[in-house]
Amino acid sequence: MALDVQAMREPLEIKQQKRGDLVAEAIKRLITEGNLLPGDRLPREVELQQMFGVSKSTIREALKSLEVQGLIKVSTGPSGGGMVVEVPLERTFQLMQNYLFFKEVSIDDIYTVRQLLEPELAAGAVPHLSEADFEALEHNMACCSPASHDRRELLRQRQADVDFHDILAAANPNSFLRFTCELINEMIRQLIVFGNETPRREHEKFGTANVDIHRQITNAARAGDAQRVRELMHFHMQEARTYIKRMNGKLRGRLILDSDIVDMQQRVRAQLGTSAPGVPRRKSMAVKTSSTVEVVAPKRVTRKPAAERSALAKAAVKAPAKPRATGTKVAAPRKRGSTSR
Repeated sequence: MALDVQAMREPLEIKQQKRGDLVAEAIKRLITEGNLLPGDRLPREVELQQMFGVSKSTIREALKSLEVQGLIKVSTGPSGGGMVVEVPLERTFQLMQNYLFFKEVSIDDIYTVRQLLEPELAAGAVPHLSEADFEALEHNMACCSPASHDRRELLRQRQADVDFHDILAAANPNSFLRFTCELINEMIRQLIVFGNETPRREHEKFGTANVDIHRQITNAARAGDAQRVRELMHFHMQEARTYIKRMNGKLRGRLILDSDIVDMQQRVRAQLGTSAPGVPRRKSMAVKTSSTVEVVAPKRVTRKPAAERSALAKAAVKAPAKPRATGTKVAAPRKRGSTSR
């Protein structure tokens, strides 16, 4: 195909990064190079201004960008500023679901992935389950036993069934597997709805089946039989898929709002605040020995001197951004189907 020489001679439109974005990237480098951990504070706004040679509005724009990403929390007042935080699961779920909003995802898709991951997650958790974990599993099964005749309570119980899987996830030392399964669990809580015509007895049958298989999984885990836990969880995923489809379960096609994130965080806090053992979000890494358990604290790297961090960040901001052509057309997202999918 012949090249259009005239078109090649036309100047390319180059889009430069905004200064606030450059500062945000430099602050990320500060966090990385300084090995800052959740709870560590960033320099005050006025110090960041001096460090990067930019205006207060640019600094605030950069901090706001990092706060939206979930990397820092910004507070106001004389001692205010940015503090490094651990990116919450809820924020990650929001980004993932907003991405999937433009995709065709079905309940079958979700359970195909769950059937691959959940058996391994549960089996891997068996050696690490503590007595507190077993108490949390028992409490969850007691709460989810379908004794209520209130339809709304039955629906709440179906969402609470997923907490059983979060307890197992929290005990698994594989952080990436745990993270993936927790995201799927949150999707099930937030997005799966059942048709209004679903009889109450179907909800009760599903609840009874869940509690029964959860009981078998718990007993096998107490016995230390990881292979049996794996087999039971595989059956559980198949059974759950069948029940959800029989009850006309559907995925709500919607974007996750910031208010939804607040609701998720409040639910987690409520779980942790109950008298019964809650769902631990993360466990300390431990090395088991023959007689004792040694808790291994995260290894921290010695931080670079402030002057060196300042020079590094300043150079990052003032470095020219790489040219990026914007002439390529971006395809419009295809239209979503009905919310029932």
